[in-house]
Amino acid sequence: MRCTVLAFGLALFCWAPAAAQETTVTADAGIRAVIEAQMQAFRAGDTGAAFSHASPMIQRMFGGVDGFERMVSGQYPMIWQPGDVRFLGLRQERGLPMQRILLKDSGGALHLFDYEMTESGGVWRINGVFPVEGETGA
Repeated sequence: MRCTVLAFGLALFCWAPAAAQETTVTADAGIRAVIEAQMQAFRAGDTGAAFSHASPMIQRMFGGVDGFERMVSGQYPMIWQPGDVRFLGLRQERGLPMQRILLKDSGGALHLFDYEMTESGGVWRINGVFPVEGETGA
């Protein structure tokens, strides 16, 4: 009896971290997919598709595709027409996932950004993009 309880306890102890890791890996893949899809939409000039990956809060903030396009093209030209993108660490900040990326713009300059993500209707959405000053991550 003791061996059965001990074996069950050990199995549960080993399974819990694996289940948590699986959830993290799934979230990581979903978050990357959304950011990559938005970057691809920007490359293709499809601002509507890029806008669809923004959270409802961001969509309300810019009032539509045109306002979003003006902001991104004016303030974040390196995201508007991105070059190579490398995914760095994923962490939690204020209870939300924050994905750091290293972006190489068309001129070859490197830029670090933190993408704040939120889940809306079972889908990951971009809730904010923040430049990381003073680091290149290279």
